[in-house]
Amino acid sequence: MAAAETRRPRADATRNRQQLLDVATRLFASAKAEPSMRAIADEAGVGIATLYRHFPTRESLVDAVYRGQVSRLTAGARELLAQLDPPAALRRWMDLFGHWIATKNGMLDTLLAMVESGEIAHAHTRTELLAAIDNILEAGRTSGELRADVPAEDIAAALIGIFTVASSPEHEAMAARLLNLLMDGLRSSAYSQPKVAERE
Repeated sequence: MAAAETRRPRADATRNRQQLLDVATRLFASAKAEPSMRAIADEAGVGIATLYRHFPTRESLVDAVYRGQVSRLTAGARELLAQLDPPAALRRWMDLFGHWIATKNGMLDTLLAMVESGEIAHAHTRTELLAAIDNILEAGRTSGELRADVPAEDIAAALIGIFTVASSPEHEAMAARLLNLLMDGLRSSAYSQPKVAERE
């Protein structure tokens, strides 16, 4: 009985922490300005003291959300490849990347300060994301479905460009069209050049 009572608070604490992370991620992705800690606690249905018990500072919350999103992207590449062919996996992964960009925009001031102070290693994150793209590209090269001459760095740059010009919810359809155009250019069939008829 005592053991069960001991486990229950821990389970509740875990659920509260995950609820706070889920809510913070959603608010960061949809907000035009960084939401307050109070707004996050209210949206999660917990008291501000509960929020600060799990995340003593705004930086600790931003760090947890940021690292969670990066892990979701890296794990997502593997999971998508296990379920889909490489082109479909890459296209779905692009949507995950877009959500990550949107989430970053909602906590940008804090995030930039943390990068500047060295609390978040931007170079390490970039390496992780490029490796995730490379995993999908390598599978596509092996299967012959994706071009072999496009590096992960170029795809990451293209994605950042797309989500910069089509970042708001009202531009979601534009972003989807641009992502589809990017995918058309990455398919190996699109890379094959038409043969020029020889002159007689």
